[in-house]
Amino acid sequence: MRRVSLRNLAAHKVRLVLTVFSVVLGTAFVAGSMTFTASISNAFTSIFDKTAQGVAVQVAPRNPAEMQAVGAQASPGVPLAVVEKLRANRDRLGFDRLAVNYNGLVAVAAADGKALQTGNAPSIGTTFLPPDRAVAKGENTILPGGRGPERPGEIAINATAAEKAGLKVGSKTRVVAGQGLTQPQEVTVVGLLDWPFEVGGFVNVAFDEQTAAKLFSDGQHAGTVSLSAQPGVSDVELQRRVAELLGDTPLKIQTGDEVRQESKDAINRFLQIFTYILLAFAGIGIIVGTFLIYNTFAMIVAQRNRELALLRAIGANRRQVSRSVLTEALIVGLLGAAVGLVAGIGLAAALRAIAVATSGLPDGGLLVTPATVIVTLVIGVVVTMLSAWLPARRASSVAPVEAMRATMAEPRSLRTRTAVGAVIGIVAILITVAAATGQGVGPALAVGLGAVLLIAAVVLTAPALSGPVISVIGVITRPFGKIGQLARTNAGRNPRRTAATAFALTIGLMLVAIIGTLGATFKATIDESLDRDVLADYFVTGVNNGPVPPAVLPAVRDTPGVAEVVGAGMVVGSIDGRNVSGRGIVGGRLSDLVRYTIIDGTDVTPDGMLVDEATARTKGWKVGSVVTFTRADGTPVDVPVVGIYERNDALGPWLVGSAAYEKLMPPATQMLLGIYVLADKGVDSGQLKDRLTDATAKYLTVQVQTNQEYKSAVSSLIDQMLGVLYAMLGLALLVAVLGIVNTLALSVVERRQEIGMQRAIGMARSQVRRMIYLESVLIAIFGAVLGVVLGSGLAVALVRTLREWGIGNPVLPWSLIVQTLIGAAVVGVVAAVWPAIRASRTQPLEAIAGE
Repeated sequence: MRRVSLRNLAAHKVRLVLTVFSVVLGTAFVAGSMTFTASISNAFTSIFDKTAQGVAVQVAPRNPAEMQAVGAQASPGVPLAVVEKLRANRDRLGFDRLAVNYNGLVAVAAADGKALQTGNAPSIGTTFLPPDRAVAKGENTILPGGRGPERPGEIAINATAAEKAGLKVGSKTRVVAGQGLTQPQEVTVVGLLDWPFEVGGFVNVAFDEQTAAKLFSDGQHAGTVSLSAQPGVSDVELQRRVAELLGDTPLKIQTGDEVRQESKDAINRFLQIFTYILLAFAGIGIIVGTFLIYNTFAMIVAQRNRELALLRAIGANRRQVSRSVLTEALIVGLLGAAVGLVAGIGLAAALRAIAVATSGLPDGGLLVTPATVIVTLVIGVVVTMLSAWLPARRASSVAPVEAMRATMAEPRSLRTRTAVGAVIGIVAILITVAAATGQGVGPALAVGLGAVLLIAAVVLTAPALSGPVISVIGVITRPFGKIGQLARTNAGRNPRRTAATAFALTIGLMLVAIIGTLGATFKATIDESLDRDVLADYFVTGVNNGPVPPAVLPAVRDTPGVAEVVGAGMVVGSIDGRNVSGRGIVGGRLSDLVRYTIIDGTDVTPDGMLVDEATARTKGWKVGSVVTFTRADGTPVDVPVVGIYERNDALGPWLVGSAAYEKLMPPATQMLLGIYVLADKGVDSGQLKDRLTDATAKYLTVQVQTNQEYKSAVSSLIDQMLGVLYAMLGLALLVAVLGIVNTLALSVVERRQEIGMQRAIGMARSQVRRMIYLESVLIAIFGAVLGVVLGSGLAVALVRTLREWGIGNPVLPWSLIVQTLIGAAVVGVVAAVWPAIRASRTQPLEAIAGE
């Protein structure tokens, strides 16, 4: 039987290639996602392995993730009193060298005078320490032809950033530096840094120690303190001694290994989320690939009905027949998984190249782990074997007498599966509606459960639905006369096959409808919020998603034609041990630029805070409550709640007044997220924008946008994110197209005698092709209609569950839906090209003779 299986595969090469390719698609995405994330993780790991080399212990301030994301500090740093205490106890502690490091945000002008774009990679200013004073090894190496900065007005910059900026040793440029990115300074590049590690777009500007302290410190704190151990003193022992000396402190005291591991853990947490997203789409590819494989094997078994019956007639038992089909599946699975592994590695290489070029990720070699190889091969084989299991069981039940029959076995009734599917569908709809109306627990989770049940219901009821739906959409084939009628008949002849073929397209377009609806709803919510709640005419924001220098605020306020200005400062800290982030009001009256409704208490006061209704309810806060924040340096700050307002996306969950902001965020840690600007009445909008641009140009890191431009920028960001998702969904759509190609090609083989008879009675080749095209279009539109209806319904329910997050009413992307349905018809034509050509080449006499 093994020999029979091998010969059967060899005799049907086209069918083999199509089936193998469906496995390739599913496994390639799994292999690609695992290889990509492993490679990026390995690149970051190799980078962090090189950081803090030679550092036995590092003393640093604690920094919430919100500030780390922009490379800023929430604490003023390590008190200089701590530094002096460490120096005074050198012999007692057992350290060799002590290095004080000052660091912070920095922006540098390129040769064209504009800010060097980093692609969201870090742009950091650091302290240059000569090798004889530095603790960390290899981080202050100057390339030949330059030197380290020794006095104010001199900088060293990493070589890759200098090349991108068009700078070299001796170049004059400008920098703005510090947490607040203060006034720009004229500097000269005196050296190029050869960093042992960096990511694409990374910028490091090194200053002499005196200048760095002035730029990145309040004069009472250092950024970090690094210690190297004396011979015979281990890193852990030195850490213990330092901790004992400093006692209870909000500072982090870590060994060099812990510093490196913390960085690795942070990046791996990010990559883990990215991996889940990639694997989710890989799962989609596998699901639709599974249906394609199942459909293929079901058709293969149906076409081999007489062949399998003859095997039974000459002595093969049921187990042998079933084993022969599963053997074919095993071979197909192994071939597909092997090719998918290679294709996935190629996909990972392409993803890595794009990520390095556009996202600032590090450049490193591909890493193919044993786990990637094993998982890919196992998934390929298991999915294929499971897909072939039911057809194998059906094949083993073929009786020998079937060999005497010239027709295929009678189709089984759809009544039972349709009834079961209908029951599951009703339950799914009830769960989804309850979740959408807020009647259940965990609404979003309930929608997910409803989605799974609805998909199961569609799988079961789709064959029964195919007849009525195709009868309705078959109207589009009426102009083609008898050819159109034949196409409708062929599309509805085998409901199971039609439904299984269309299912891949159904899943893909269901996800397109969900993502499109979410994207349209998010954009509409943002536009509605800005139009309704924000009175500002202009927004001043940072480039590269960076902060706005506080010094920009008075520059904007003093611009002729400006009526009111309010800055939104970032506030971070902790409440009851949990990190929190919100906004602080800087200058001006917020009510002049943002419309909001106070439902209890008063408007924000300088030393008070406003809380939205949902947050107040969740936290148990009310007017008069005192919220105790703990700053990153451990200092407690009490802020009273003076008012509660209706949810407002422009304000966030809570905000504090200007005096409270000053207490929570010391000057060295302050940064603005943006500035709202209200224009005087009658001022020309174009002229005022030009004035604002001129007033802020010297700060390098600032952009001025009108209200409409700001909305467009936010919408563009959403479109970019959706574009990535749509590109990944292309995999499912590609599998769907191949599924239609595969089914039609096998259908042509199955109907060879029928097509030959039609050719014999006068059907032209062009008519045969047209019939196959129309049949494919009907199947594709059937799948698209199911997907769009299912996806739109689930998207509406999902949006309803997000009401508490401020998401508005669902907005269906009608243009996308229409384009999807038209695209499905195009997909049908494209998928039918090869099967149609093959069908039209059928020789009438040979087909009728059964050769």
